[in-house]
Amino acid sequence: MTSLPYRDKPSDSNHGRGDEDDEEEEEVDATSYKHDKDAVLFAIDVSESMLTKPAETDEKKPDASLSPTVAALKCAYALMQQRIISNPNDMMGILLFGTEKSRFQDGDAETGRGGLQYPHCYLLTDLDVPAAADVKQLRTLVEDEEEAANLLVASKEEVSMANMLFCANQIFTTKAPNFSSRRLFLVTDNDYPHTSSRDARNSAAVRAKDLYDLGVTIELFPISHPDRGYTFDRSKFYNDIVYSATPSDPDAPAPLAADIKPASSTARDGISLLQSLLSSVASRSAPRRALISNLPFEIGPGLKISVKCFILLKRQEPKRTTYVYLPPDSDKAQIAVGSSTLVADDTARSVEKTEVRTAYKFGGETISFTEEEIAKIKNFGDPVLRVIGFKPLSMLPVWANLQPATYCYPSEDEFVGSTRVFSALHQKLLKDQKMGLAWFIARKNARPTLAAIIPGAESRNEEGEQEVPPGLWIKPLPFADDIRQAPETNLVPAPDTLTDAMRVIVQQLQLPKAIYDPRKYPNPSLQWFYRILQALALEEDLPEKAEDKTLPRWKQIHKRAGPYVVEWGSVLDEQYLVWQRDNDKQIKPQVNGAAKRTKAEPASAGAKAKKVKKEDDEDGVTDAEMRDAYTKDALIQFKVVDLKGWLQGKGQKTMGKKKDLMDAVIAFFETKMDVT
Repeated sequence: MTSLPYRDKPSDSNHGRGDEDDEEEEEVDATSYKHDKDAVLFAIDVSESMLTKPAETDEKKPDASLSPTVAALKCAYALMQQRIISNPNDMMGILLFGTEKSRFQDGDAETGRGGLQYPHCYLLTDLDVPAAADVKQLRTLVEDEEEAANLLVASKEEVSMANMLFCANQIFTTKAPNFSSRRLFLVTDNDYPHTSSRDARNSAAVRAKDLYDLGVTIELFPISHPDRGYTFDRSKFYNDIVYSATPSDPDAPAPLAADIKPASSTARDGISLLQSLLSSVASRSAPRRALISNLPFEIGPGLKISVKCFILLKRQEPKRTTYVYLPPDSDKAQIAVGSSTLVADDTARSVEKTEVRTAYKFGGETISFTEEEIAKIKNFGDPVLRVIGFKPLSMLPVWANLQPATYCYPSEDEFVGSTRVFSALHQKLLKDQKMGLAWFIARKNARPTLAAIIPGAESRNEEGEQEVPPGLWIKPLPFADDIRQAPETNLVPAPDTLTDAMRVIVQQLQLPKAIYDPRKYPNPSLQWFYRILQALALEEDLPEKAEDKTLPRWKQIHKRAGPYVVEWGSVLDEQYLVWQRDNDKQIKPQVNGAAKRTKAEPASAGAKAKKVKKEDDEDGVTDAEMRDAYTKDALIQFKVVDLKGWLQGKGQKTMGKKKDLMDAVIAFFETKMDVT
């Protein structure tokens, strides 16, 4: 089992907490957590061959006519745009090497110091959190040919690879010293630099080893030129520079971020590799942190291990950073700090926090509790996941779903050997298709729930990459109080001929491999929001239409299933006439959305139809309507006749005025909640 990332601070998520806003949180030990941030530095070669455009171009692919250097800058520009939204705390930088100009820090171009420190190395964008100004500067360089021609000038002298790597070392050391993921993206077409100097090649290997010791991963993006008969050969030089991250080299630092794939040793085109880094999904990635740390997992008497729980699926929404306001005398937005004050309803005086008590209604009266009393009422013991039995997975109903399931993974922090016990339990449950039933208290003072412990198998894609990790899923189960009354339905089963006709349509409209892959369908509203946000921040033209990949492809659907749908409609009409003739009935919709079978009435029976309608109107208030009114404290909307009729149907007293009848309804719901 692979290791999992840790959080760097207590989770701010309310997942699984319900309305527990006033519960006390347990103290969290943050000493073992790491800052899960990523720092990426592009090192792009600016040589004569890298600046030469391909001889053969395709008009349908405008990016194919760009020189490798400009194409790499364009990929870096697109990646920077995505990172501002998806990973706003990550850093990015761009270092050009092999340029005529030299610059390491701001002002070096004027003083000439950059040329003395690192000749022919030009730090285009310093390693930092990308700002809108950095994106604009890079966009200008990519789109303005005059600006690119002024800067992208290859040096006549060969650049020292050792100097370039040492320059990258200084950038990572000063700008991102405590980042857990630091990566150098090296884009070049020169597979054998320093051909005549072995000492220079050895010096570069030493500098690469220094980066390796610093924890920096070097990712190589080799550029080949098939139109010139040139193929990049890693074995000449870069096998000594780029350390493998395969199991054969377990000490090599593996990249933590999953959005960047390591460059393949068999890849021929580095630009294609760079473009594969880009994703059409622009959404803020949720922090990878533990929801529950070191939760005791009691499998049996005297057998206890510890687990950590994570959220693997969470709905993403645009998050507001802060509130701002525009002062009347300035165009610059100012941060607005919010504050709230409790006031008395009758005197409008400020109420102190110590005076506030929690109150609940019962029998028409208000019962209040102190914080200490509420804490005692809610306390059901320490946090624990305690197994109380095992059942077949087939016994878990599909509808028993109150909250998203939580993924849990073993932790060795509290109990040594937890991983081996957890693995044995996981494999046994998975093999026998069993689930565990558990008593689950997520945190201190949290509500206890019954939960199903479901084994999850590992899932990998065609490239062998892990999509879903192996582990156990904790799925909260509903109590009897959580189950609502289902509406009355009277369905008509479809005949076999109609079902067979629909089967063909379903087969024609199946998704590829009959699997829904959420990675292919970005949230259109979220994408539209961030696209507008990006256009305003970068002063771009506002888009006219949102890209929605969830829209059905009507032409393709019509081509594949159109005739079958028309045929199914004909079969439906025929079967409906047969059913109507055999049953002499029709479907009559009711007020609550259910369907009711009634005898078919002739068109001339107008008087009888009116009588049926009158009888329907005199049915009175339904239990669902009365319960809804009680929940919303809106019983006053009913007439006295309605209240008396409903109470009489429940065997309750119907004496008194309207207020007495409302109190009787309230008392009924508070004492007899099993209304059916």
